[in-house]
Parts: sequence; C-alpha cells; structure tokens
Amino acid sequence: MKPTSTLNVPGKADPASGGLKKRLIMLFLPVLVAVLLLLTPVPAGLEPYAWHFFAIFVGVIVGLIFEPLPGAVIGLTGVVVIALFSQWLLFSPAEIANPKFKMPAEAFKWAVSGFGNSTVWLIFGAFMFAAGYDKTQFGRRLALILVKYLGRRSLTLGYAITFADLLLAPFTPSNTARSGGTIYPIIANLPPLYGSKPNDPSARKIGSYLMWVAITAACITSSMFLSALAPNLLALALVKSITGFTISWGMWFLAFLPLGVLLILTMPLLAYWFYPPEVKINDEVPRWAKSELDKLGKLSRNEILLLIFVCSALLMWIFAAAWIEPALAALLVVVLMLWTGVLNWNDITSNKPAWNTFAWFATLVALADGLARVGFIAWLGKEGGQLLDGFDPQVAAVMLLIAFFLLHYLFASTTAHTTALLPAMLTIAAAIPGINMPVYCLMMVTSLGVMGIITPYGTGPSPIYYGSGYLPTKDYWRLGTIFGAIFLGGMMLIAYPWMVLMF
Repeated sequence: MKPTSTLNVPGKADPASGGLKKRLIMLFLPVLVAVLLLLTPVPAGLEPYAWHFFAIFVGVIVGLIFEPLPGAVIGLTGVVVIALFSQWLLFSPAEIANPKFKMPAEAFKWAVSGFGNSTVWLIFGAFMFAAGYDKTQFGRRLALILVKYLGRRSLTLGYAITFADLLLAPFTPSNTARSGGTIYPIIANLPPLYGSKPNDPSARKIGSYLMWVAITAACITSSMFLSALAPNLLALALVKSITGFTISWGMWFLAFLPLGVLLILTMPLLAYWFYPPEVKINDEVPRWAKSELDKLGKLSRNEILLLIFVCSALLMWIFAAAWIEPALAALLVVVLMLWTGVLNWNDITSNKPAWNTFAWFATLVALADGLARVGFIAWLGKEGGQLLDGFDPQVAAVMLLIAFFLLHYLFASTTAHTTALLPAMLTIAAAIPGINMPVYCLMMVTSLGVMGIITPYGTGPSPIYYGSGYLPTKDYWRLGTIFGAIFLGGMMLIAYPWMVLMF
C-alpha cells in the first residue's frame, strides 16, 4: 500500500505531533486518576493509608488498560511508588510506631514479594517449556499434525484446542501448568504456518483467534472440574469451615455441567463471531503440512527428551502436588532441559517475553496482595454486607455473586481473590435469613474459573496468552468484557436455576 502524503492537505495536523499528544495524554491519565482518588475524602471505616493504596492501585489498572508504557513498567512504577511512600500508603500507624519495625526493609520486602509467588514462577516455567518446543521443533511437529487433520478450517482448530484443554483439565490442578506447559507451547507454533505473526497486523489472520479460544477454554474448564484449578480446593475448604457444607467432586461437576457443556460447544464459535480470523478456509495448508511432516522425519533425540520431560511434569502436576509444588516441578524440568542440552542458558536469558511477563505479573501480585494487607478488602466486604441489609434473600445472593465476579478486576490471582473475598462473601450470606446456602456456595465456587477471563492478569494463563503478541491490549480488555458478560449471564440464567432445581 502506498503511503498517503498529507503535506498538501490544508488544516490537517502533523501525525507525529498528534501521536505524541495522544501518548502524553495516555501517560498523564493514570496519574490524574490516582491523584483525584488521593484527594477524595477517605470513606468512613477505612484507614487513610488503605484508601491511598487503593488510589495508586486504580491508577496502575488505568495504566494497564491504556498502556502508555509496557505493562511491566506500569506495574513496577506502582510498586516502587508505594514502597517509597510506604509510610502513607502501606503501613498502619501501629506498625510504624513499633520500635522493632524497620520500615525501609519491610517496604522493600513487600515490593519484591510478588517475585516469590509460585504462580509467577510457574508462568515463567511455561515460557521455558514453549522455548523447548520451539527449539527442538517438537511444537512445530505437533502443530503440523493438528493442521494436517484439522487445519482446513480455522473453526475446527479452535475446537481442537478447546477439547485438548477439556481432556487435560480433570487431571491438572493448575490451569497455568495445563496451559503453559502443554497447550500454549503447541498452539504457539500454529499461527506462523498461516503467515500470522505476533505483534504484527498479520496476527489477526489466525493467531489472535486461536490464542483467545485457548484462554477462554482454560477458564471454562477451570470452572467445570473441582480438580482443574488449585484455588477450587482452597474454596472447598473455606466453604466447609465457614458454612459446614461439604462439596464433592461429583456435586461440583453436576452443578456446572449444563453451563459448562454449553460453553464448551459454543465458545469457539462465539470467538469466531466476535473476533473472526481473517483466514477461514485454506485447502493448501493441510497438504503443505503433510509434506513438511515428511521433511521433519523421525523424532530427534531432543524431541524425545522434551516429550519425556513434559510428560514427567504433567504427571507431577497431577499426582505429586502433595510432595512437590507445581512451580518447582516446572523449574526442575527447566534444569533438566539445560543439563541435557535441550535448551542452553542463552535460550533462558534471551527470552524477552518470559522476563517481561515475569516482571509484569510479579508486580501485579504484590499490588493485589497489598489490597488485602492494608485492610481494603475486609472493609469492602463489611460495607457490602451493610448495603444488602433488608434485601430479598434471592436478590441479595445474586448481588453478592455479581460483586464477587466483578471484584476480580482487583486481583491478579484467583488464589488471592478466593483467600481475601470468599470468606467475607460466605459470612455475609450466612447472616441473611432465607438464602439457599448450598446453591449460593456452589455458585460462588464454580465462578472462580470463568471470572478469570475479564482481565489480562485475572488468572495464571492470562499473562501467557497476553504475552504471546497475538492479543493487543485493547482487544483483550474488549473481549474480556464481552465474554465476562456472557459467562456471568450464563451463571445467572442457566447455572443458578439448574442448581436450585438440583440442590
């Protein structure tokens, strides 16, 4: 396409100056939002430092939405600002007054706390798995096999990815491990076969569609099975300790079954409508894939080793979670790949997407955990309970679920969300006469997976797919809103009546 000159068009602004002005506005907007909230009177019942922390947190979220700078820079800025001004943003007067309390050391400890989070390291390990798939060409081989049999239509590829996640979900208690260790490394090799490149307009050919299908599938299957998401097990324990209600694997599965089946069968098609790939049908690519498979020949030594390592990781994630943390299992596999030559150290240090995502997600985890630390989440739960006083029990239950779902915007971890908010939501509901507690509990816990779709940091796999380069920031937020509304609507209109009927 020929560039269009604007030199002779009277009254037309210089594109460079227009772009700079827009960027400056985008840079100023998060700061403006944070400052306005800082100047707003502190709500009753909330400590000033907690409200000030929330103001900075909202500023960071606004920055992540408009992204005037890379997400990692936005997150790191938020953490550094809070740590520098921790006396007014992070620590209570009682903590500061304690002579043994070392504020600079504690501020730094909090600032880097996200880098010790197991999910952050699991995400990093997932990127290294993907590097192994790429370097050995095992990922390309698997991608070519998928394309050979299902690659004529983009839609059938979407269903193949969805059903692959569905098959793995009941046996993998970490959706980050499932997506990052198995699904993503394979599908990352698919778009280039169609000339679809990351961080490029060609991403919309097919890569963007496939990545969005993959993250939505991960969220749906995480809600379908008790054993498909680590926080599900935590939620189970919290429900039993607070309400005395015991939820079995079968009860969980049955409660979400109608909605889960409907979403699994329709989601690739919905994504096809809302985020259509440019390549719909291609008869030549499957034939080309067959010829490329012939060129690859037999499995190489490194491909066989990688297959053994990945299967070992999968077995550890499924059967050995009681003895080895999933993130440590992933790091063990990375070490084995380095010792056997499947990867070398340069492959690790030069993987910019991995380090970028690592820094970005670690800062968000610290910020989200900080909301609970300063008491903002507890205050929010208390205020919510008072607002619902006098409402019809069923209306109150629905309002609590909607609030629980939407408040996930404040969390960069489903585990943190479950730990901070679920006890408060259960306690509030238990104090309202007439609420069907078994149904309410099931609605709460089965929403944990699907709510992860709403933001690019909402659940473990989100940063992996967001960091792939195929899902631009504005597209992710737009689609997250659309599919979040679909999932929440499905919970209300399908899951809720079904659970009332069954339980």
